[in-house]
Amino acid sequence: MASLLRAAAPGLFSWRGYCSRGSQGELSKGFVESLKAIVGSPHVSTAAAVREHHGQDESIHRCQPPDAVVWPQNVDQVSRLAALCYGQGVPIIPFGTGTGLEGGVCAVQGGVCINLTHMDRITELNTEDFSVVVEPGVTRKALNAHLRNSGLWFTVDPGADASICGMVATGASGTNSVRYGTIRDNVVNLEVVLPDGRLLHTAGQGRHFRKSAAGYNLTGLFVGSEGTLGLITSATLRLYPVPEATVAATCAFPSVQAAVDSTVQILQAAVPVARIEFLDDVTMDACNRHSKLSCAVAPTLFLEFHGSEQALAEQVQHTEAITQQNGASHFSWAKESEERNQLWAARHNAWYALLALSPGCKGYSTDVCVPISRLPEILVQTKEELKTSGLKGGIVGHVGDGNFHCILLVNPDDDEEHHRVTAFTKKLGRRALALHGTCTGEHGIGLGKRQLLQEEIGAVGMETMRQLKVMLDPRSLMNPGKVL
Repeated sequence: MASLLRAAAPGLFSWRGYCSRGSQGELSKGFVESLKAIVGSPHVSTAAAVREHHGQDESIHRCQPPDAVVWPQNVDQVSRLAALCYGQGVPIIPFGTGTGLEGGVCAVQGGVCINLTHMDRITELNTEDFSVVVEPGVTRKALNAHLRNSGLWFTVDPGADASICGMVATGASGTNSVRYGTIRDNVVNLEVVLPDGRLLHTAGQGRHFRKSAAGYNLTGLFVGSEGTLGLITSATLRLYPVPEATVAATCAFPSVQAAVDSTVQILQAAVPVARIEFLDDVTMDACNRHSKLSCAVAPTLFLEFHGSEQALAEQVQHTEAITQQNGASHFSWAKESEERNQLWAARHNAWYALLALSPGCKGYSTDVCVPISRLPEILVQTKEELKTSGLKGGIVGHVGDGNFHCILLVNPDDDEEHHRVTAFTKKLGRRALALHGTCTGEHGIGLGKRQLLQEEIGAVGMETMRQLKVMLDPRSLMNPGKVL
């Protein structure tokens, strides 16, 4: 294992359970007492098990624990914690639910992990303005449970039940993004504690307008910033009316090409599909086993349509005609909410379903996004390369917006397999860049894709990002080692 860690890129392909110390060293007793003075002794921990839990996410990047973990209860405490850490030169690592996939919570220089999950209030709901204000510990499922009787819902749905502000920090999306947009499209305003403790309202305090042309887009700057510019302590979000009617469907195809061609043609035909997800044959087999489905083991599309009963009938008819022209079969329509929920729960649990195929293996999920017109080309190439590489895994994707994931199953004791996974993921990222796409559609850069980011945006782009970082975080203490 040690030889592998030395050979691999820093932090890459090292397994949960292997924990290394940050370079910062232990915090002084006086500093820990200062943390306790701000949040109370019960909300500070230096226990090894707690620190190790906070030094890793769902990725395969090695555990790198912080020196202490704190749980603030309100924004004033977050502000005071940031000011204390910054004044003493101690790194700050924000933490939500720990469901990231690129090592974003690893404390590469030690420091203080600020766990924001105790700040979990929904502070304001404006039903007439279709907006809601949430604290960082609110998860997407908790928010929609709260909205259940309002006639509104929050549409962004990554596979994990992530915290809302964690989703903002990583630029998350999900299955609904083809119709309703990503988290970037659905954030109206943010409250951010800057590294030195100052409080910023990115669109002005209390504002929740539908659009603005006032100055620089500070809200957009912090979406996808991965905790490197500040701590997001509140988010104002856009909501949507619950659709009058919903119908979901699955259909199997004779090939990856046929499934993805159908996706492109459905979008070109302006069918307002709400969800259109691709699962390859390996993933379908895993989902059948894990979620007790009975779908054909073949390249498959999961679809969902929202609207009036009349509109749905037209959308379904048009979509079915397109898919049949591409050889689709095994149509299954789900109109009842219980059936639909089972279907989408299976899709959201694809990660765990694939892991269950190979007990003892670790999972590594990498994602890319390309222009819709290049999607058939890259998906077919990637599927063929996955077969010939000898690697185990499946492909799933939010293909309606050109984004897909390879979930690879890796033996943690097989060094040679690790190297093949490294080569595969780098080649996939560069293939997406060659097709005018991006190295990540929603997982973020974290530790693992910093080189690909440089290749994607170029020298001037990187320098501009570094200048922004220096302006907001001149001591480079906010989640150091990530993105840049």
